[in-house]
Amino acid sequence: MPRPHRNVRRTPSQAGLTLLELIIACSILLVLSAAAVPIARHNIVRQRELELRRDLREIRDAIDRYKDAADRNLIRVEVGSEGYPPDLETLVRGVQLGATADRKVRFLRQIPVDPMTGSAEWGLRAVQDDPDSRSWGGKNVFDVYSRATGTALDGTRYADW
Repeated sequence: MPRPHRNVRRTPSQAGLTLLELIIACSILLVLSAAAVPIARHNIVRQRELELRRDLREIRDAIDRYKDAADRNLIRVEVGSEGYPPDLETLVRGVQLGATADRKVRFLRQIPVDPMTGSAEWGLRAVQDDPDSRSWGGKNVFDVYSRATGTALDGTRYADW
C-alpha cells in the first residue's frame, strides 16, 4: 500500500544549493549569449554584402542589355554615347523600341537601394573615365559601384566591387 505523501522540509543548505545552481545556469547562458552576438552581427553584415553583390549584378546586367539592344539597333541612342544609357533612370523609365512610339522596353523595375549606404545613389563610371575613377564624366553609364566607404569581411573595399 502506498504511503501518504508528507511535506518534506529542506534544510537551509539545500535551499542555498538551488540558488547556486540558478546563478551558475544564468552565468552559462550569459557567456553563451555573449558569444552569439558577434556571430549574429557577422551574419547580418554577410547578408548585406550578398545583397550588395546581387544589386550590382542586377544593375550591370541591365546596362549590358541596354548596350546589346543599342548595338543591334533596336533602340535609338545619342551620338557619342557609344550605346550606353545616359543615366540609371533611363533604365527604369525605358526607351522606345524601334521606330514605333507605342512600344517601350524597360531594363530595371527600380533602382536598387545600396544596402551599405541605405540610398539609391550609386557611383557611376563612363566609358571615358579611368577604371579607378570616383568621378563620373556625365555622358553615359558604363559601370556602377557602391559609394560605401567601409571594408568587406574579405578585406576588400565595397567601392571596389
